[in-house]
Amino acid sequence: MWKYPKSLLQLLSLCLIIIVSMSGIGRSQVTVDITKGNVEPLPIAIADFQGEGAQRQLADDIVSVISANLKNSGLFRPIEKAAFIQNITDPDVVPRFEDWRLINAQALVTGRVVRANDGRLRAEYRLWDVFGGDQMSGQQFFTTPKNWRRVAHIISDAIYERLTGEKGYFDTRIVYVDETGPKNKRVKRLAIMDQDGANGRTLTRGSDLVLTPRFSPTRQEVTYMSYEGGLPRVYLLQIETGQRELVGNFPGMTFAPRFSPDGLKIVMSLQKGGNANIYSMDLRSRQTTRLTNTAAIDTAPSYAPDGDRIVFESDRGGRQQLYVMSAGGGNAQRISFGVGSYSTPVWSPRGDLIAFTKLSGGKFLIGVMKPDGSKERILAEGFHNEGPTWAPNGRVLMFFRETPGASGGPKLYSVDLTGYNERLIPTRSFASDPAWSPMLE
Repeated sequence: MWKYPKSLLQLLSLCLIIIVSMSGIGRSQVTVDITKGNVEPLPIAIADFQGEGAQRQLADDIVSVISANLKNSGLFRPIEKAAFIQNITDPDVVPRFEDWRLINAQALVTGRVVRANDGRLRAEYRLWDVFGGDQMSGQQFFTTPKNWRRVAHIISDAIYERLTGEKGYFDTRIVYVDETGPKNKRVKRLAIMDQDGANGRTLTRGSDLVLTPRFSPTRQEVTYMSYEGGLPRVYLLQIETGQRELVGNFPGMTFAPRFSPDGLKIVMSLQKGGNANIYSMDLRSRQTTRLTNTAAIDTAPSYAPDGDRIVFESDRGGRQQLYVMSAGGGNAQRISFGVGSYSTPVWSPRGDLIAFTKLSGGKFLIGVMKPDGSKERILAEGFHNEGPTWAPNGRVLMFFRETPGASGGPKLYSVDLTGYNERLIPTRSFASDPAWSPMLE
């Protein structure tokens, strides 16, 4: 039975409205345990969504994106449609579960796409437990036809969450540095795309060098560095409006600005003379506070999700290592003690891990460790890996990898916490320094 919420929820400026919420949660035991080291993907059948006329192609496209999202997560194995026994023609009718058990499907997704009377698109889905023989969830959405891809991401997130118990990450975006031109004279622009590489577009013209874009955890805005006029400056950019605001002019060099968890501050490294220290800035008052005071190079700060602590890299011990201190500054504790040097630390949005880049034995490694430095694990290695960023659910990392040679360049990759599911993210050109957005709303 469909249940209606008390109010309509408008999703950003996309006019996407969820009007029907969770339905008929059954007694199913179908789940994916994502705490294991190497997860065996769950076999899931995603039937063709029903649609007529112009909606037939949109239905196929939505199913294609859902299937790709779930497969790319590494947690699900969509079953080939050639193996299907039952042809779903009415998603409102209870499926013949015995037909789906025969092909070893543990979960089944059905749905339809129709044109509503007001011209909007209505897309709905149902998630079925094949072995339990009941419906696990169902939702219905109204949106404009051009937003069909976002509907597919939201449905993917709902399926992911129902089967894993964890929030999804598909309805998100990536901001990154788009790189074109010869290797010795690259044009670098800010660019943005969906997490799967679709809907890419540039945000800056490329007339000035841009570096280190970082998403706000609370709004669809980014902070980044630009060498406009030959001087390093920190800017805030509103993604939807394109409005840009200068954060401030700082003496010397500025590095790696990043937001606080509440989005009200940024923390960064400012270089004066031969050393660099960590500073925070209140974005309302523009007041800066110095957090470290050493003769070393302290840089790449990142807040813990509760805002109480900051992890950063420093060469105060002779080579780059990771340190954790109070968000207000003060005594910093070293947490990295492995062989090699550590850089670009980023605190997980779950608070349980810190991701980093490590240089050891001539290899660039992407790894994670506990906030106290224990249980270090390497997830990816290569010629030049750098710049990890977390998905908002804290289960997947994205980073960039430089390929060698005159024709080489950086490309984006993702890897989950098992380290077994590494994949190339398609981009329009070379790409570096990714930053993952929070979930869209």
